[in-house]
Amino acid sequence: MLISLLPVLSREAQGIQAPSDSVVYRVDPSSRLVVKTGKAGLFGFAGHSHVIRARTVKGKLVYRPGAATSSLRLEVPTDSLEVLTPPDTAEIRKVTQAMRTEVLHVDRHPAMRFAADSIRASTGKVAIQLALTMEGTTQTVPVTADVRIGADTLRAGGTFTAKQTDFGIKPFSGGPGGTVKVADRVTFCFDLVAVRNLAGTSGGPGPASDARTVPGCVDNSNARADTARRPM
Repeated sequence: MLISLLPVLSREAQGIQAPSDSVVYRVDPSSRLVVKTGKAGLFGFAGHSHVIRARTVKGKLVYRPGAATSSLRLEVPTDSLEVLTPPDTAEIRKVTQAMRTEVLHVDRHPAMRFAADSIRASTGKVAIQLALTMEGTTQTVPVTADVRIGADTLRAGGTFTAKQTDFGIKPFSGGPGGTVKVADRVTFCFDLVAVRNLAGTSGGPGPASDARTVPGCVDNSNARADTARRPM
């Protein structure tokens, strides 16, 4: 998410003056943002683990050359969150309903937001303080991103965790006799692409690949299911 490595660095390294105007990089539709729970988590239901993807991630990075810091703004509509696992349509419907009505209250809080105002250009791993807003509450979480540069394209990947109670979210408890307990901490995994605004460009690198393969949030439910079905 946290895209802070900029092509202008190569020009500066060659002694070429960076432009005085800010440069804007737009988040591309190929970007992936995933939330993964354990057997009970922020979006957990019925004691299963789940991988939840954001179908929509909007935002931009504004790079300011020189000593000024760059800024990041991302927004995920809460009604764009889609449950991917386990591979059972009835279970997915239950999880989605619980997530939207009992956890995220999408009618009152239509978006998650991610912001950073002190990003400085660097190489390799980039550590920032990310302001995360859920349920109308904002908390700062530390994030480290692995950043790569392409021609007019930036890519950043990594993971971070958050506790739902820090955002005023009550851990879910339900199921038979209240036996399903919601864990407080969940993992966010991101593989984001941002493309520099250039006249005449046709867009980014294309649709996102499977959200279940984002490093840090890889889904292993199919492997577990195959093992469970294997005859003794």
